[in-house]
Amino acid sequence: MNWIYNWITTINDVLWTYILIALLLGCAIWFTFKTHFVQFRMIREMVRLLGDSTGKGEKGEKHISSFQAFAISLASRVGTGNLAGVATAIAVGGPGAVFWMWIIALLGASSAFVESTLAQLYKTKGKDSFIGGPAYYMKKGLKKPWMGILFAILITITFGFAFNSVQSNTICAAIEHAFGFNHVPMGIIITGLTLIIIFGGIQRIAKVSSIIVPVMALAYIGLALIIVLLNITHLPGVIKTIVSHAFGWQQAIAGGVGVALMQGIKRGLFSNEAGMGSAPNVAATAFVSHPVKQGLIQTLGVFTDTLIICTCTAFIILFSGAPLDGSANGVQLTQHALNNEIGASGGIFVAIALFFFAFSSIIGNYYYGEANIRYLTQRKWVVYGYRILVGGMVLFGSLATLDFVWSLADITMGLMAICNLIAISFLGKYAFRLLKDYRAQKKAGIKSPVFTKDKMKDIEKDIECW
Repeated sequence: MNWIYNWITTINDVLWTYILIALLLGCAIWFTFKTHFVQFRMIREMVRLLGDSTGKGEKGEKHISSFQAFAISLASRVGTGNLAGVATAIAVGGPGAVFWMWIIALLGASSAFVESTLAQLYKTKGKDSFIGGPAYYMKKGLKKPWMGILFAILITITFGFAFNSVQSNTICAAIEHAFGFNHVPMGIIITGLTLIIIFGGIQRIAKVSSIIVPVMALAYIGLALIIVLLNITHLPGVIKTIVSHAFGWQQAIAGGVGVALMQGIKRGLFSNEAGMGSAPNVAATAFVSHPVKQGLIQTLGVFTDTLIICTCTAFIILFSGAPLDGSANGVQLTQHALNNEIGASGGIFVAIALFFFAFSSIIGNYYYGEANIRYLTQRKWVVYGYRILVGGMVLFGSLATLDFVWSLADITMGLMAICNLIAISFLGKYAFRLLKDYRAQKKAGIKSPVFTKDKMKDIEKDIECW
């Protein structure tokens, strides 16, 4: 096992040190300038659009509304990355990692806008709703079917296998810290529940999760805000610590700035998924009158995830004085911090909240994978085999070490992001044109801009649903 871990670590070092940081920041900066800072200039429009979607088609058909697509993608974003990922970033990269997490969210939100707008532009009609995502815009927009197949394989491996191993590992670690339960029986229970749900019975569980997860998310945000308010006098000092560790000479000499930057971008991407190519799979399902609407709403999702929820976790940890010496890592560091702030109930609250967050993410991750499996093939035995493998990876993750599962997630996430970022770099020009059209209609006094494919004569034949 050690040689596998060493091999994965070596690949991760190359990916994240020489390729991904440059690609992520490069694309984010390029999209920010080409969209004229859309993620900042149109925040008011993003918020307005949340209450401006019905999901009803012209003939009364029922579709997924723009808000529903936002909620689904936010549910997949909010979870392990916010509670455990932030803690891991701080434990490994120091407080300065939080600063770089903010930067990748602020700039990367433009990448989220571009990818979700493209997903809307190139969506197709499915059996019950619209379907689409990176595999579709690679095939139809880039005319690279092989690239669509590659992405479908990568997202299936990343979400179905690697990310799910992180989710189960984090659940087991949180339960062990709060209640002392061993990983083995807990891993078997989680695996059994996962298999029961993905082989049948998803509707009832999905309905329960759709109620419980938002409630737990709001409860966590509320608790975090109370802790921030109680420690408000320490806030300037914490912010100073974050910024100084991101740029300080002492950290630069020790190589800490590079580690902070890498950890901040890694964990920021894991949490908000901006530019990774996952959220567009959901964004494509929404019924909207203009592709830009869903692009704007998904941009707001990045801000909500990282600038609010991740920041709350970071402040809780840094306010608490929890040790950053490696004695606690991942979700256990967050639990330790909350224990310092509100007593033993803090760790129990995190364990319960995380169970619902992470378990709903396991199911959501599975469906990201299944949707792309069905893009590749309609053979039922392949889907059944995929379900068995997902169960196996959930069990594996619950028994593996924290470092191993995060390293596995980093490498698959990195490869997936590279594939998607290359595609949206070439197709971004269409998102820019759509944004220009949207702004022109708004300037002309049209409250709800409408797009039709005849506005893009050069690619009209590739656009199905407009």
